[in-house]
Amino acid sequence: MTQLDVRPAAEDTARDVTDVRGKGLGKGSVGLVGSAVIGISTVAPVYCLTSTLGSTAGEVGVQMPAVFLAGFLPMLLVAFAYRELNKAVPDCGTSFTWTVKAFGPRIGWMCGWGLVIATIIVLSNLAGVATSYFWLLAGEITGNPSVAALDDNKLVHIATCLTLIAVATAISYRGMTATKGVQYALVGLQLVVLAAFVAMAFQKASAGSFDTGLDFSWEWMNPFAVESMAAFTAGLSLSIFMYWGWDACLATNEETTGSAKTPGRASLIAMVVLVGSYLATGIAAQMAVGSGDKGLGLANPETSDNVFAALAGPVMGPALGVLLFVAVLASAAASLQTTFIPVARTVLAMSTYEALPPAYAKVHPKFKTPGRATVMAGVATGAFYTVMTLVSENVLTDTIFALGLMICFYYSLTAFACAWYFRAELRRSARDLFFKGVFPLLGGILLAAVFLKTLVDMWDPAYGSGSTVLGVGSVFVIGVGLLVLGLGVMFVTERRSPAFFRGEVLTKSTPALVVED
Repeated sequence: MTQLDVRPAAEDTARDVTDVRGKGLGKGSVGLVGSAVIGISTVAPVYCLTSTLGSTAGEVGVQMPAVFLAGFLPMLLVAFAYRELNKAVPDCGTSFTWTVKAFGPRIGWMCGWGLVIATIIVLSNLAGVATSYFWLLAGEITGNPSVAALDDNKLVHIATCLTLIAVATAISYRGMTATKGVQYALVGLQLVVLAAFVAMAFQKASAGSFDTGLDFSWEWMNPFAVESMAAFTAGLSLSIFMYWGWDACLATNEETTGSAKTPGRASLIAMVVLVGSYLATGIAAQMAVGSGDKGLGLANPETSDNVFAALAGPVMGPALGVLLFVAVLASAAASLQTTFIPVARTVLAMSTYEALPPAYAKVHPKFKTPGRATVMAGVATGAFYTVMTLVSENVLTDTIFALGLMICFYYSLTAFACAWYFRAELRRSARDLFFKGVFPLLGGILLAAVFLKTLVDMWDPAYGSGSTVLGVGSVFVIGVGLLVLGLGVMFVTERRSPAFFRGEVLTKSTPALVVED
């Protein structure tokens, strides 16, 4: 007799994944709200807005809200992939673990490398921004420009930056309970101040307070109205960066109550909060001051890299405007602290599965955190930022520009891994077809297209700071160089840990339909 043996549905598949290992993390430390807060915090919405509102307006003009929506689409599709994979394999290695199980150890290792390198770059950037706003806020509070100017002193800047990194590392080291308490306060503060800014910007717009203000038009929501494909792609790259980090919700899955479902729900909640915040702020700011390149216009090159610094006083007034500086500092500081979560847990998982040295697989006996991996991430961040700052500001800038390449690289791989991992389940129902197959595949294709387009654009020396290496844009050299470096590290690791790379530790146990006699 022939019997059709069907493996369990996604919510039950985790029971069959026998090679997934427990790592000793603190179980049940985070609930739905705490997980969503961690995702929002890692993205750092206020910091992202002040640094990209102007740049996006400069690329796409009044279509900025449409580009925010366009950037949200691939991220939402990839979020569905993360949710489905987490249901099946709730492992803190997330992208690394899932791509190993779908495509094998080498592709999975490179996916983990992309996540780790992207996070180290972001951590260094966040620390630098938090440092700058610390001294800017100190200057505003004291009314002394010379205090704010201390940020221009390279030694003072680096010392402050390293102090902030050390504090963030210490908080992350002490576990999810300490992390949650800090994050509720910092995320709550920045969202409240951002809501106040939006309300006051709408008020200024309705009163016609600024000559450059614009009346709202639904045409702003039309992405096809962008003047050129090049401008749209540039704006889309900025928009994708603004959503990066929500997957921190999934990195805490082994520490979350209801680890199979809660992290996926939290990531979707975080995404909705983010897109709502970005659209409201973008529309309000555009109505108040316009998207031009003169005066307070968002695309003014003199202020576009730090929009809130220019708009705080005019929109909110001198007294309340200081709160916007506080919110940016809180946003960068909060994200600096939570961004340690995914990198430390990815390193922990890679070490647990013998893809990295075993020393990083140790969990602190009291705090139940990947202590050594967290400290390693902090040291790597501090060293990276210090070296890049001392070598050249252009190199540091171009490294940050190369970040988009890493983000698209590991997100697209994870999305493709979802479609492949569940390939045998796609005919079970319309839900399985779309949420495990069509949506992740489409999200992966969109991000892969952005990856390739960015790769082409990076070749041009004009991309980024304008620096070149043998006539090639330094952003291209850095971005591709980091991926090549990953290949080199992987080959060295393979010689030291052959079992993982032979597929003997974490196997490609893809769910399948098996026909038995």
